[in-house]
Amino acid sequence: MIKWASKVKYVLFVFGILLLTLGISFTIQSDLGTSPFDALLVGLSNNVGLTVGSWEILIAFLLIGCNSILKRQKPEILGLLTAFITGIGIDMWLFLLKNVITPELWVSKVIYFGIGLVVIGLGTAIYLQTNFAPIPVDRLTLIIQELTRTNLFFSRTIIYLVFLIMALIFHGPIGIGTLLTVCLGGLLLNFFMAITEKLLDRILSNSTPASNYDTDKKHSMMK
Repeated sequence: MIKWASKVKYVLFVFGILLLTLGISFTIQSDLGTSPFDALLVGLSNNVGLTVGSWEILIAFLLIGCNSILKRQKPEILGLLTAFITGIGIDMWLFLLKNVITPELWVSKVIYFGIGLVVIGLGTAIYLQTNFAPIPVDRLTLIIQELTRTNLFFSRTIIYLVFLIMALIFHGPIGIGTLLTVCLGGLLLNFFMAITEKLLDRILSNSTPASNYDTDKKHSMMK
């Protein structure tokens, strides 16, 4: 029988992914530019073919190999499941929002982008705190943080700069929003990680007997 705490984590994991993909869709629809990684996905979709979500899955496959080399361990195949859910989520939200969010005024574009950027940070933090198969690009963020012994802001910014160059090559939607994502994306993630860690601990401690929760937490910290 699956423990209640595990069930709660799975729910939070899916909820976090849905928030993340909703935020991504908001930034894409804002027409101000997206994060470098998402700009690469859109650029590949527009110039090569396939959907944005499909490229999410394909690039995830490559990043899993890269992460495996950096960590010198077996590939985290479970990360493909996360990427698959994320890819479907992006395509789903883009389909639902394409006729709903069509900002024409500069102010409305800024509002939609701002909402998207905040939701991306919150969604990413929530699903990362569940410690269940991060999206390969987010796993790469954590790996770089560990290898460089810095914070999420530094590692996230490095990754953004690399994908920015690739997005420019494939003519992705680069704009003022991209610059804001590079500058603020890591800070927002770092901010929400601290908040969601406390929130997740509170939720799990309230939904699980104290002894079981303390034991689970000790096991998680030992991994």
